[in-house]
Order: sequence, then C-alpha cells, then structure tokens
Amino acid sequence: KLYQQLAWREYFQRVWQHLGEHMFNDIKQNQAEVENEGLSLAIIEAQTGIDALDKAILELKTTGYIHNHLRLYLAALACNLAKTHWKTPSQWMYYHLLDGDIASNALSWQWVAGSNSSKKYFANQDNINHYTNTIQKGTFLDKDYENLRIMRTPTVLQKTVELQLKTKLPESRYTLNLDLNSPTLIYTNYNLDPKWRCDEKANRVLLLEPSHFEKYPASEKVLNFIFELANSIPNIQVFVGEFDSLQQHTKQSTLYFKEHPAYKHFSGVEDSRDWIFPSVNGYYTSFFQYWKKAEKQIKK
Repeated sequence: KLYQQLAWREYFQRVWQHLGEHMFNDIKQNQAEVENEGLSLAIIEAQTGIDALDKAILELKTTGYIHNHLRLYLAALACNLAKTHWKTPSQWMYYHLLDGDIASNALSWQWVAGSNSSKKYFANQDNINHYTNTIQKGTFLDKDYENLRIMRTPTVLQKTVELQLKTKLPESRYTLNLDLNSPTLIYTNYNLDPKWRCDEKANRVLLLEPSHFEKYPASEKVLNFIFELANSIPNIQVFVGEFDSLQQHTKQSTLYFKEHPAYKHFSGVEDSRDWIFPSVNGYYTSFFQYWKKAEKQIKK
C-alpha cells in the first residue's frame, strides 16, 4: 500500500513527461458547469462554515501541509460546488504546499473536477465527519449525494476573487565562486538530493529562475523550505537568474542536471531521476493501468 501511494506521484510525473504543457489544459474533457475562474473568498479566508475544512485551510497556510482527504474535500468544494475552473484553486494550493509537486497537484485537481476522470468527486458532511472525527450537522454539505450533485452554489461560496500569487525571490545573485576546471552540478527546487554525485569534485549551484516562479508561484515558507533542504548539500551556492545567465558564468565548465519536465530548456549532461519503477515509463491513461505494471516489479 505504501508503494502504491508513492507510485501516484511517480505516475503523475510520467503523465507530465508525455503531455508536456497540455497537462495544464482539461485533459479528457472540459470541466462541466464552470461559472468562474477565480477562487471563493470563503475558502481563501477559511470561512466556509465547514469546520474540518476551515481548520485544514489554516493549517495549510501555517504549516504548508494538508491531508490527502482534506485536499480532495477542498477541491470538491472549490470546483464542483463553487463551480470554479480547477486551474486557479490548484495554483493557490500549490503556492502554500511545502513539498508541492506541480504534476501531482494539477492532475489531482483535474481528477476531482472531472476533466481527467469519468465523473466529478463529491463529499458530503457525513463523509467529512467520518474521516475527520467531527460531528458537525446542518451545513450546506449535510445532504445525500443525489441532492449534493444538483444543488446550486451555496451563498457562502459565491463571492470569488482573482488571485495575485507572487514569489519573493532573493535579490539576484550573480557572484559565484566557481572552479571552471571542475563540472557544475545544477540543483533546482525539484532536485535537492545531497547524494547526487556527492563523491565528485564539482561546483554545486542552486538555480532559482524567476521565470519558473512566475509561472509556478510559491510562498515565502516554501522558499525557506527549499533553502533548508539545500543546506544539506556542502558548499552549495545560490544563483537567482535564468539558465542562460548561469551558462555565461560557468563558461567552459560542464553542466550536469537531473531530468525534469519543468526544466526542459536546460542543456548539458542530463542525468535520469531516481525512479521507484524506472522500467514502467511511457503514458498510461489511468493510474491503475500504470499500477498493474508497477505491481509486477514489486512482486519480482
């Protein structure tokens, strides 16, 4: 079961490898009944009136974490009751997630919204009570599923706002102390592996591209989390700028990086990522098609 849960993230990465930018569009069909593209103010302010969800929103903003069930519940609230297109709410959640993964986040929201699944996902108050140990009654979710699916947007969710998510990167740092006779290992927020080529003499640079964080904004807490992880890599230096600018500083030094769909524009020597199931690659239209192949590897 643990392997299966970890495999979800790996599966989503394989989907991103195959779909590329199309991952950020409705994949299987257009999300139905979309009435807005913002986000309910009540969700942003943790004032939905659903106690377990309001608590989860506050914890997400404070800690950068959220339980998977509560993520599903919030997505159902935003997309299927507030009738918001999944993209903006998913960006809002990714902004706050410490270990947020773009593919897992975007594709999971699409699954809830029904644009990458056969139907929309709903959760009523009984379901939420059961899995969050609450006993709340009389809310707009206190209905059977037949009525929940046809109800109009609750008043509390009707006011939506457009988000202005910004990443406060450190000031651009272009001063690097490099040994140009040694290779340069490029780390990113998706590769902070202290064991990667750890026995080699090399320059080690954490690259933070403004263009990346403009496209995928992250909170100050997330940036601090990235820096904390980077501190486990000896002698790492931080470069805030675009890849092209870094190339100008590294000159004849050979650049190494790990493959990732967010950084296809990198050039140099590309190392493979560490996969749980490296032989199960390619595109599968559903997780369980992928999992059948992965499960065979476990049994071996």
